[in-house]
This record gives sequence, structure tokens and C-alpha cells, in this order.
Amino acid sequence: MTEIKKESQQAKESLQQAVTEVLDKKKRLGQYAVVYRDGKPVRIGNDSIAEDRP
Repeated sequence: MTEIKKESQQAKESLQQAVTEVLDKKKRLGQYAVVYRDGKPVRIGNDSIAEDRP
């Protein structure tokens, strides 16, 4: 693996970990989050009115 690919992979893993931690924290606090599903923004979480609706 080249040095650039290795750095890119490390950056990707760091970002994935950070997002996972933030989403977990929001879930524990009972807050909603906005994510993209099928190219559209969707609110998810306990505080969300439109959770998992098409």
C-alpha cells in the first residue's frame, strides 16, 4: 500500500469513528440527527417526528 493510500485510509477510519461517537452521544442525549438515505436528508433519533418515513 502506498503512503498516500495508507494516510487516506487512516483519515477515513478517523472520520468514521468520530461520526459514530457523535451519533452515539446524540442518541444517549435523546437528540435527533440528520443523515442521508437514498440521497435525501432524513431525521433519525428519539426527538425526530419523521423518523424512518419515506
